[in-house]
Amino acid sequence: MSSKSHATLRYTAMRAGVFAGCLVLVAVLAYTGIIPEGIGRSNPLWVVLLALVVSAPLSFVLLRRQREAMSEQIVDGVDRAKERLSANQSQEDGVA
Repeated sequence: MSSKSHATLRYTAMRAGVFAGCLVLVAVLAYTGIIPEGIGRSNPLWVVLLALVVSAPLSFVLLRRQREAMSEQIVDGVDRAKERLSANQSQEDGVA
């Protein structure tokens, strides 16, 4: 299989990995008291939201190549679908 055949799956897995790493880091920082744990019972929500905010720019920078490969894969798929649709429409026009 080519390296682009699973680009979407690879990007999604890597994005989830970056988020999981940030989640662990934020949870450890909150547990040690370096960052606030939240207000009252909001600790899990606070940790998850902070991990999302931290992981978004990291994945934007770190996963640029994977995102471009995924984009190429999607564009190729859309182009093939357009070609099949065009071929099917021309066949229908020739019958009538």
